[in-house]
Amino acid sequence: MSWFKRVKDGILTKTQDKKSTPDGLWVKCTECQTPHSSKDFAIDYWVCKDCGHHSRIGSDEYFEIFFDNGKFTELDANITSGDPLNFVDKKDYPSRIKAAQKKTQLKDAVRSGVGKINGMKVVISCMDFTFIGGSMGSVVGEKIARAIDHAREHKFPLMIISKSGGARMMEAAFSLMQMAKTSAKLALLDKEGIPFISYITDPTTGGVTASFAMLGDFNVAEPNALIGFAGPRIVKETIGKDLPKGFQRSEFLQEHGFVDFIAERKNAKEQVFTILSLICDKKPRTKPEPSKTTSA
Repeated sequence: MSWFKRVKDGILTKTQDKKSTPDGLWVKCTECQTPHSSKDFAIDYWVCKDCGHHSRIGSDEYFEIFFDNGKFTELDANITSGDPLNFVDKKDYPSRIKAAQKKTQLKDAVRSGVGKINGMKVVISCMDFTFIGGSMGSVVGEKIARAIDHAREHKFPLMIISKSGGARMMEAAFSLMQMAKTSAKLALLDKEGIPFISYITDPTTGGVTASFAMLGDFNVAEPNALIGFAGPRIVKETIGKDLPKGFQRSEFLQEHGFVDFIAERKNAKEQVFTILSLICDKKPRTKPEPSKTTSA
């Protein structure tokens, strides 16, 4: 015998009249799986309130965080990759580039801009992991080299925000050449006494780590970012030993001297500005201009 008996069918909504929640209103933390509203998540710098995990974001979000009022002038915006090797695997390389451009609305895996951090003119190059894994091809190397030249010409400090899976295999040696190219350009920047801050985010691996990402006057990393040349699995298989806890994470690298300090995203702009103020012999402002703007 049942305790309850339905006497009516209840509310019956026709299929065509049912309304679903619009996409994009909620975001789930990839670390602890806690849901957040997209609006609140953006206000919190795309960092989970529950576990502190820094979600991967792109150049649009980083430019909004660092540049005053999110305003900047983009450099070399329309450079795109060629196909020097006529590379083909499951797809030909030009088709992969076009598909990535359509999906991400980006020309390649890095964007450069000139703007102000608390009133100080700065050149920032920021990598986008969504574009073929942030891989470094000839365009990435060329745009970073040009950003360095712009910083040298105008005597502006430089910051590169790294997020990459490494060299772009579809360009083979042309990709590897970018390691030497960007490193040589940074040597010229250093010779002229212009500061360079390397801001390292999750993940930064391969040829990017082996070149400009670790050459900063200050190497700054976000919490728990994966930073290394080969991945932990490859390293473990190569040496045949278990790896230390936290191997290749920001905190581990800071302990071993590869990273100068770790910056939470909400504090990163002020920490970077303080460093630049000290290097450039300018006093920090007491009331910095806002960087992030959110719509009601």
